[in-house]
Amino acid sequence: MGADIKQLRTRIKSVDSTLHLTKAMGLVASSKIRRATDAMAKSREYLTALEETVALLSSLRECRKSPYMAKREGGRSCLFVIAGDRGLAGGYNANVFRALRELPDADIIPIGKRACDRFGCSLRRAEGFSYEEAASLAGQVCEAFAKGDYDRVGIVGTRYHSMMSQEAYVRWLLPLCEAKDVPTSGVIFEPDEIAVLNAVIPAYTAGMILCAVRESFASEVAARRVAMDSAGKNAQEMIDRLGLEYNRARQGAITQEITEIVAGSGM
Repeated sequence: MGADIKQLRTRIKSVDSTLHLTKAMGLVASSKIRRATDAMAKSREYLTALEETVALLSSLRECRKSPYMAKREGGRSCLFVIAGDRGLAGGYNANVFRALRELPDADIIPIGKRACDRFGCSLRRAEGFSYEEAASLAGQVCEAFAKGDYDRVGIVGTRYHSMMSQEAYVRWLLPLCEAKDVPTSGVIFEPDEIAVLNAVIPAYTAGMILCAVRESFASEVAARRVAMDSAGKNAQEMIDRLGLEYNRARQGAITQEITEIVAGSGM
């Protein structure tokens, strides 16, 4: 009986330590949510302006000659894979890597510590990822695509719907698809449409990468907050159950001691 009481006390302390950890991580995630969602909203606005410009250019007949609109039959793919910097975020990282199963031969450019660790690359953190980093990566990949080294370029990230809902996705950036029903009257491009499109694409790709990283980071923080809340509730329920078992064990031990004392005094 004494061994059972000691074991229960040890388990309660262990679970209580876990409860304090989950609460702390949940508070840290909560403090980051507002900043992360604000950054995501700003990057979405910037990307919307870029997408409107690219849609206008891609709808022009002359721009079909651009290497960025060339349709290729090969399967050489390059993917920006955005995962989290830390774990304990539910299925966030697992969902991102699961989306890669259908693209096993793609060249991977990882962003986020978990992705960098998985693919053995130098560290690029998702938190604090800058436009300068996005522009550098975009310039390299766009140049490789224009040379024909890749047949398509895409992003694997996580789309933020709400605090309770995030979804992993694969989105292809290059080659560009021809936009339909875009009004072009009154628009003049200098020196010409193709030159403008070729100059805009690296900035467009950088904007897509930056927006995807910020949205993925907001998804990671939200997923961690939800996961820590759930883990905290489970830990508290376990502590309550173990506490009940502990009290019953103590009561049983005390009852046994009283019985032995009474039996001994009657002899």
